[in-house]
Amino acid sequence: MEVDDKLFNVGLLIVATLVVAKLISALIMPRSGKRLPPVVKTWPVLGGLVRFLKGPVVMLREEYPKLGSVFTLNLLNKNITFFIGPEVSAHFFKAPESDLSQQEVYQFNVPTFGPGVVFDVDYTVRQEQFRFFTEALRVNKLKGYVDQMVAEAESPGILLKMGESGEVDLKYELEHLIILTASRCLLGVEVRNKLFDDVSALFHDLDSGMLPISVIFPYLPIPAHRRRDQARKKLADIFAKIIAAQSEVTGLLIAALFAGQHTSSITSTWTGAYLLSNKNYLSAVLDEQKNLVKKHGNNVDHDILSEMEVLHRHGCLGEPFAYLQIKAIWGHLLRNFELELISPFPEIDWNAMVVGVKGKVMVRYKRRELSIN
Repeated sequence: MEVDDKLFNVGLLIVATLVVAKLISALIMPRSGKRLPPVVKTWPVLGGLVRFLKGPVVMLREEYPKLGSVFTLNLLNKNITFFIGPEVSAHFFKAPESDLSQQEVYQFNVPTFGPGVVFDVDYTVRQEQFRFFTEALRVNKLKGYVDQMVAEAESPGILLKMGESGEVDLKYELEHLIILTASRCLLGVEVRNKLFDDVSALFHDLDSGMLPISVIFPYLPIPAHRRRDQARKKLADIFAKIIAAQSEVTGLLIAALFAGQHTSSITSTWTGAYLLSNKNYLSAVLDEQKNLVKKHGNNVDHDILSEMEVLHRHGCLGEPFAYLQIKAIWGHLLRNFELELISPFPEIDWNAMVVGVKGKVMVRYKRRELSIN
């Protein structure tokens, strides 16, 4: 407890120092003659930070009608400019690294993946490292992943490890399953076989260590950051026992597995919550599965997953891989189980950097074969 108090006091000292630095810079820095985006009106010094920490998405919804598609929020040690909507987002996605630097923006991810990898290296090195990911996401590789994903979904000890009926937390089950499919496909069956249940909890701690405050103070000694750092160290130890690797390679392995599960588990959980809360959509995806079973039997491969157009709504950097994960898992669930959402529709976790599900998603299940008549 004494150590925690000391760390907290250090954090307060850092914040106070930045506040003073902000005040001094505001007084001595010359004003720019360029036409800049409108600025969110807040209380001086700490107002922007308070608005941001209450929830970035909430703040965006409040300011967008007043300020339009592009506006800036002044924080303690940096300004954040938001681009909202297709008419301006192209500037963000197409801007060269010299104008919009990923490395500068994503410095808060360095504690998650470790030094010397991804966003802690310059653009040229980062592109070389990203080839490690892109090679694993080529179409010829993706086609070989489907059988592995289906095998994980069908494994009796992984997903819905129970009898003919019962209740489960769908969010937990999907998080665990997607980590295993990602590790098996992206890192190899040898790595996957040496992972254990604790890995899901460790990646959960990595996720939970990405808070709005992390963008501003990634090393602030708060409980979520300490759990993040401990999880990262334990994951590095796990990978070091599986393969003899330098720290940079360990960081890339953590980054690959994180990317392979981070948004997919969240999207899979939201998919289930919305499907099980809307009979029309659920009926549509079930009809799609029935038609595919009539056409192909119980076979599932890359081409068959590509025919699941109703169950095809997702977008991220590893989009093709994410499509396969989500559709392979939900295709299996829809074909083999009757599912009913028994907990209230989940609330949104606004405190997460990727907006996820707050709390459990309890589902009642009953095993059955999909009737195609």
